[in-house]
Amino acid sequence: MGSRRSEVLLVAALFVFGTALYALRWLLFPGEVPHSEMWRFLIGDVAFLFLQVAFVTFFIDRLLRERERRALLQKLNMVIGAFFSEIGGELLGRIAGADRNLASVRDDLIPRSTWTPTHYALARQALARHKPSIDVTACDLHELKEMLVRHRQFVLGLLGNQALLDHQAFTELLWAITHLAEELQARQSLENLPEADAAHIAVDIRRAYNLLTSQWLDYMSHLQAQYPFLFSLAVRLNPFDPEAHPEISA
Repeated sequence: MGSRRSEVLLVAALFVFGTALYALRWLLFPGEVPHSEMWRFLIGDVAFLFLQVAFVTFFIDRLLRERERRALLQKLNMVIGAFFSEIGGELLGRIAGADRNLASVRDDLIPRSTWTPTHYALARQALARHKPSIDVTACDLHELKEMLVRHRQFVLGLLGNQALLDHQAFTELLWAITHLAEELQARQSLENLPEADAAHIAVDIRRAYNLLTSQWLDYMSHLQAQYPFLFSLAVRLNPFDPEAHPEISA
């Protein structure tokens, strides 16, 4: 509010100052420039001002905004890349191993170097139709908790990153992971959980899993387009591919 008021006051002051200069010119040089000519110059200057404002607003300002958007997107993708390198890839692999319905969508989540944007669009559609079924008995909750607690400060640090303010989906993912870590850490024991409590944990895991898978697919698309060498390694470490391994065999 204060910044807006300062801008209004500045514009008003400039208008008053400009008007005062034109009035002073009128009084000091009444005979050198006819009043009709003075009005003609004034109207021409005002018209040019409107054109200048239009040019700055619709061309230069838009160009600067697009440049700023690309720079912000680059920073955002760097943050997301750090997330998947630090915790995202391992977390996705652990949860995917407990998804009893993964086989129905597995082939749609194995990007190749030949993939086009159409392939990624089809993968997103398959992912939207997928209904994960998390078997908590197939997911070592104790190891999952230890991993989440170990990376807790890293995840919380990402939540404070200014580059993520406009990325709602990724922010929701971080909050889902943080909540899952808190749920697991709050229990004294993760062994022999009551059926209702195990179902509750499964819901929290599934929430993080859905958001994580969606972000992972977007991240793979970004790597393929911008960093083929990083994409190559990501494909060889694909948590959905049972045959994935980091070594290049052929």
